Amino acid sequence: MNATIKNILAVIAGIIIGSFVNMGIILISGSIIPPPEGVDVTTTEGMQAGIHLFKAKHFLFLFLAHALGTFFGAMVAFKIAATHKMKFALGIGAFFLLGGIAAATMIPAPTWFIVVDLLFAYIPMAWLVSKLFKNSKV
Repeated sequence: MNATIKNILAVIAGIIIGSFVNMGIILISGSIIPPPEGVDVTTTEGMQAGIHLFKAKHFLFLFLAHALGTFFGAMVAFKIAATHKMKFALGIGAFFLLGGIAAATMIPAPTWFIVVDLLFAYIPMAWLVSKLFKNSKV
């Protein structure tokens, strides 16, 4: 297969897989750690009204969704890319970082969580992929 086509597929597959992992974790998070009583987490207005009731434990799965979504998306891109594998993994990390920045401006969250999320969930996970899989043959 042409290297350019393979690299384009790497990006597309990385974004899709990363997004599925992210959403999957978000969807199950409420059944593992329920939101505070009476908070409507389905709307931005509901979140803004009830964000003061959230504790650190309520942000755990959100961080995991962002970190693991980025990790698996970057891993898929790294494995599929024909050339510049680390750049493609980091590109997936940057893509999800932009999404995280957008979410931080739209969805209310404590400053400590936004800082931790933006600093540790995206680029570090993509970098970790490139280090863990740099010697893999597939």
